[in-house]
Amino acid sequence: MGSEQLPSDSGSFPALLLRNAERFGARTAYREKEFGIWQSWTWEQTRDEVMALAAGLHGLGLKPGDHLAVIGRNRPCLYWSMVAAQACGAVPVPLYQDAVSDEMAYVLEHCGARFVIAEDQEQVDKVLEIREKLPGLEHLIYVDPRGMRKYGHGGIQAFTEVQKAGRDAGEDGLRAVRQIIDGQVADDTCVMLYTSGTTGRPKGVVLSNRNIITTARASSEFDGLRETDSVLAYLPMAWVGDFIFSMGQAYWTGFCVNCPESAETMQADLREIGPTYFFAPPRFFEGLLTSVMIRMEDASRIKQKMFRYFMDHSARVGPAILDGKPVSAMDRLKYRVGRFLVYEPLKNTLGLSRCRVGYTAGEAIGPEIFEFYRGLGINLKQLYGQTEASVFITQQPDGEVRADTVGVASPGVEIRIAESGEVFYRSPGSFVEYYKNPDSTASTKDEDGWVATGDAGFIEEGSGHLKIIDRAKDVGKMADGSLFAPKYVENKLKFYPNILEAVVFGNGRETCTAFINIDLTAVGNWAERNNIAYASYQELAGLPQVYATIQEHIEEVNRSLAQDEMLSGCQVHRFLVLHKELDADDGELTRTRKVRRAVIEEKYSDLVTALYDGSSSVSTVTEVTYEDGRKGSISATLEIRDAAVVDAQRVAA
Repeated sequence: MGSEQLPSDSGSFPALLLRNAERFGARTAYREKEFGIWQSWTWEQTRDEVMALAAGLHGLGLKPGDHLAVIGRNRPCLYWSMVAAQACGAVPVPLYQDAVSDEMAYVLEHCGARFVIAEDQEQVDKVLEIREKLPGLEHLIYVDPRGMRKYGHGGIQAFTEVQKAGRDAGEDGLRAVRQIIDGQVADDTCVMLYTSGTTGRPKGVVLSNRNIITTARASSEFDGLRETDSVLAYLPMAWVGDFIFSMGQAYWTGFCVNCPESAETMQADLREIGPTYFFAPPRFFEGLLTSVMIRMEDASRIKQKMFRYFMDHSARVGPAILDGKPVSAMDRLKYRVGRFLVYEPLKNTLGLSRCRVGYTAGEAIGPEIFEFYRGLGINLKQLYGQTEASVFITQQPDGEVRADTVGVASPGVEIRIAESGEVFYRSPGSFVEYYKNPDSTASTKDEDGWVATGDAGFIEEGSGHLKIIDRAKDVGKMADGSLFAPKYVENKLKFYPNILEAVVFGNGRETCTAFINIDLTAVGNWAERNNIAYASYQELAGLPQVYATIQEHIEEVNRSLAQDEMLSGCQVHRFLVLHKELDADDGELTRTRKVRRAVIEEKYSDLVTALYDGSSSVSTVTEVTYEDGRKGSISATLEIRDAAVVDAQRVAA
């Protein structure tokens, strides 16, 4: 049956799957690259795979209301696992595949998972390491059999065995699953996704079928998505963005989901697939641009001149052409020449030659970077959202795309700004509750359905566009009473390819200071081009030339901040370049790479003290976690530098 026969406020993902198998039967639903070869499954084949797995899980005792955890990288079989769990009335709970055992233990114990489907031996070993903490865990199912020959005992079994049992159950098994599907309604739980835990333990966000399917429908119609589109599924399956793009929108529209072979081959796989619909965080687009600029440094002078000439032209007229605004005939002609010589070859190299709609979110993206992609003719837009909203709170309509806002309210969403400046929203996608946490639910969502985002912002008069300033809890006051908005400053610093991460301090203090993480790829390539030897990240970060470059970036940001009367007090007076990358394994970042500000301030309190006591250097010892889970420590003596600041009153005058 067509979408008009399945309203967005009813049904479930298994129902959408059955619809898609009828409506798009022979169209490709999933692709996965394995051993260098793309494997494909149609919607009919996907239905058969999911139903066989669902029957097998039902036979093992998976019941409505149970929780089934899914751990691994983006693979069709793991997406099928979530739908199979739903077909049994159970709740899928995807986990971050790079989470360490202790992080997994909390989530698995908190949700009370009876079943776990893990991708490979590595993930199985993590679960086995914590199994005695999980008395409710009964079945551990693995997908990849490599290294698993001696694991077939104690409730551990292969994914293929469960599917085979489901097929062997025949019509009786399928009938039992179909009865459950037929009884599902819009308010049944669809998925439980855990927050990144920026300020504490992650919270389990309960989202219903109504939340996800209604949001998927509205956002798909907003951008004209259709069954002929395709996406590359490479972001963590535990993140709500991947769930809405690779599950919600894919099942509503019937488009194809492509899974890369690995994180290392992702860029090559992106070029091969050429998705028409693409999402990436700003850091990805910044990294792509950095790689382009690095390659251009090695090109001939003629190519460099041609590249700069046409890229300057695209930055000036490309966005206007993309938005259908008036552009002179000569500029259009020049743009066509640039498209043939530079823009189309570059888009092909980036893997975005077929991209009709691209989105970025999670952090602010630099205006220059944003305009670079739009200048090429890539319809890159920004959205603002969160797990509790089923992603979409705001989107940018075509023709109203700007770098300095996150767009207007998404269809069906209401937005209001509280007196404190915090952004609140109400929408059909608003979450049901935080699992086992009624106090947090009540403090986040009121009786009228308004949800607190935790972000400070304002709605621009006239356009209705939302501007986000910072996290509400991070916005503070300097000692003189001026506004302190660290995230705003950090995002400005991260616009530079050499800066991977920045953490700004200053709340309640007279001046702002900063920690800087360099981007190893960008700075390493600079060092190689200039024949500068280095043996480690720590040595590269401490080079005088690197410090000088970072100082230039900070002082440029200071000049920009001085022109903003509200934020001029946030200029960075002193800084240091950290001797290690901030790492999720060390608890300094969340799994979605959000800074855990309080953790960093406590862990590096000696460095913060040195930034404010006038020291020119500081020696420190830092505990680190290696990939295999072992602990170690690294010692370093870090230089502290002053950065020039600008008199805001003189600028205003």
